[in-house]
Amino acid sequence: MPQQLAGRRLSALDRWLPVWIGTAMLAGLALGRFVPSLADGLARLEVGGISLPIGLGLLVMMYPVLAKVRYDRLAAVTGDRRLLVSSLVLNWLVGPALMFALAWVFLPDLPEYRTGLIVVGLARCIAMVVIWNDLACGDREAATVLVAINSVFQVVAFSLLGWFYLTVLPGWLGLDTQGLDVSVGQIALNVLVFLGVPLVAGFASRRIGERTRGREWYESSFVPRIGPWALYGLLFTIVLLFALQGDAVTRNPLDVARIALPLLVYFAVMWGVGLATGRTLGLGYARSTTLAFTAAGNNFELAIAVAIGTFGVTSGQALAGVVGPLVEVPVLVGLVHVSLWAARRWFATDPHAAPLDQEVRP
Repeated sequence: MPQQLAGRRLSALDRWLPVWIGTAMLAGLALGRFVPSLADGLARLEVGGISLPIGLGLLVMMYPVLAKVRYDRLAAVTGDRRLLVSSLVLNWLVGPALMFALAWVFLPDLPEYRTGLIVVGLARCIAMVVIWNDLACGDREAATVLVAINSVFQVVAFSLLGWFYLTVLPGWLGLDTQGLDVSVGQIALNVLVFLGVPLVAGFASRRIGERTRGREWYESSFVPRIGPWALYGLLFTIVLLFALQGDAVTRNPLDVARIALPLLVYFAVMWGVGLATGRTLGLGYARSTTLAFTAAGNNFELAIAVAIGTFGVTSGQALAGVVGPLVEVPVLVGLVHVSLWAARRWFATDPHAAPLDQEVRP
């Protein structure tokens, strides 16, 4: 059964990720309530407006993800122009625009959460998309290449798109930003620190590791060893964020639900558009699935880091980023099973018949 297969192949850490995140939120709320001096302690450890413990947690989140990327495969997918162009359009044009629209439709009266959702929409997935893609029997090599392209592209594109969607477009549309003042320089600096630094470290790790010990050792030994640290960093950061935001959350629990609703719509729409686009372009099931999941997923690690660095640890923008993975994980696990059903219904193929390690060919 597809569900049994997915359950076997998803690690215990990943399979229970919503539980771990929910537990971290509760632990943070309890910590904030019973250790009221925590906020003052974190404030004394600030550099550039960011608490050093939280900054460390953010970097720990990002490094394992970027150390897994196969940077030598960047050129491999460029031969398939249909896949490359459609992925870039969905990720960098459709996705941010859709999240902008949903944020304004669902949160017109909550500007901080609305801004946080827009920031989430700008952070394209470079992390767990490989897991969802594998579970749905997508094209693993294509997913790896698209992740690498998004990783590099985000360093340049994120701050520019942030300036456009948070400053320029609302002005053009005559929307009330309620005094929102976003510095493109501050966003760029945070992207450079929290994406650029781990990106360089991840690239160096793979280059040095493969040269000294070989690719087999790197993939089978080093990557599994560092992989769980991304989750540890995420949970550590969530505990501290909710410890600092405990009062806001307990006073307005419905706000969390309102943040979750547009995220739910976003994941479903982006996945559906991605799969339909791949089928229309004749990409086949494996690459259509890869296109769908790379379009639907988001890099919440980066979104949280940028929100904290730009708007502050206790901001509503940071809270919106934290709610994201709590919604993403169960929704995309569900879409894995929908993909396996669609393989037989829409693509007339058995998704388990083809090997997962496929070459990316034009």
